[in-house]
Amino acid sequence: MEKRTYAEFNQSLYETTLANGLKVRLIPMVGYHKTYAMLTTDFGALDRTLPAVVGGQSLPAGLAHFLEHKLFEKADHDAFDLFGELGADSNAFTSFTQTSYLYSTTSNFRENLEVLLDFVQTPYFTAQTVAKEIGIISQEIKMYNDNPDSRLYMGMMGNLYPHDPLADDIAGTEESIKTITPELLYQTHAAYYRPEYLTLQVAGNLDPAETLAWIEQNQAAKQFAAPLQEPLTFTPADPSGHDLLPYRHLTMPVLRPKVMVGLRGHLPAGTPLARLKSQVAISMMLELLFDDTGEHYQALYDQGIIDDSFSFSYESNRGFDFALFATETTQQAAFRGAIANLVENAPAELARVQTQFAMLKNATLGRLIGALDSPEAIVNRFATRETGSLTIYDEIRVLRALTWADIQQAAADFMDHDRLSVYEIDAEN
Repeated sequence: MEKRTYAEFNQSLYETTLANGLKVRLIPMVGYHKTYAMLTTDFGALDRTLPAVVGGQSLPAGLAHFLEHKLFEKADHDAFDLFGELGADSNAFTSFTQTSYLYSTTSNFRENLEVLLDFVQTPYFTAQTVAKEIGIISQEIKMYNDNPDSRLYMGMMGNLYPHDPLADDIAGTEESIKTITPELLYQTHAAYYRPEYLTLQVAGNLDPAETLAWIEQNQAAKQFAAPLQEPLTFTPADPSGHDLLPYRHLTMPVLRPKVMVGLRGHLPAGTPLARLKSQVAISMMLELLFDDTGEHYQALYDQGIIDDSFSFSYESNRGFDFALFATETTQQAAFRGAIANLVENAPAELARVQTQFAMLKNATLGRLIGALDSPEAIVNRFATRETGSLTIYDEIRVLRALTWADIQQAAADFMDHDRLSVYEIDAEN
């Protein structure tokens, strides 16, 4: 087991990959009573084809999310109930690029760890339980379809990546989930819940050697197929981004129009560390231009173009990255124009706020360092194989080393006016 020490944080981290391919990362936190564990597969909503070695079959939209729901239910119990009886709080989530199962507890650490590994790695599906879940998730999908914010987000994803699984809701559609069968769930679980796609991270009150021994004992009692050695990858249908849809709109019963501007990025290739440096620089560059403490936000607010509903975000993941800017406003054209102007003239607009760089960088560092008190924050930020051995501690080091030249380069690389898109939701008359 490799030990890495982050002396500036008085923190050590232990990492190893078991013989069966399971990646294990253990982070002992001295003085903590809580322990937080998360088991993640790199399989997410955009992974829509089984590996070629097991047939290469296409998977319906929503299957990763459906599988997450069904894994908790077994023949004679529900994993949620077991966690509850052992004093743990458990949950799970599915994103475009991962599915994660987690719990936090202050007692029965080993027993809860066994439950986590066993219920995720031991599937149980029947035609009756699958049919029941189709009904439940169909209602969930209808709820999303009635939610203007959900429709705004998915509408924009359809604009930015119209020919990719990113355009489909993570839950799928009512039609797509009807094609899910127990057999398909078993096939998918066997393909993508193999140990070489799984990462187990545990932080908090733990002894690394003892915890690893428990994990190895648990895994030794199970049989797994030989590793596929096929890392999960994603490349958009049109890597150039020329398939982007510049504008679409929808009418819904909303009080005020909603508008979102999206900017599709050029995700750089390279090592996990190189990608992290790019992500940190782009995020900081966007903060300088759009944070609610800055002059650009204030100017738009004073003109009534935006209000407290304004938000912006940046997401970078396996094979894609994008930024989103959204607000409720009756001045849709003015909002679109303001965002487009900031993107097109980013170098000049950044020069106007250069004096805020050090202050904003220090504030961001403060938030990240504050997050080190949270086992959940430490584990959640870097959960998949794509991020290699990076941790929140490495992210802090990257942020500390960030320079103004890095910000300027981020603007040059990311702020491309030709990759802008707009999605609007208009109020019904």
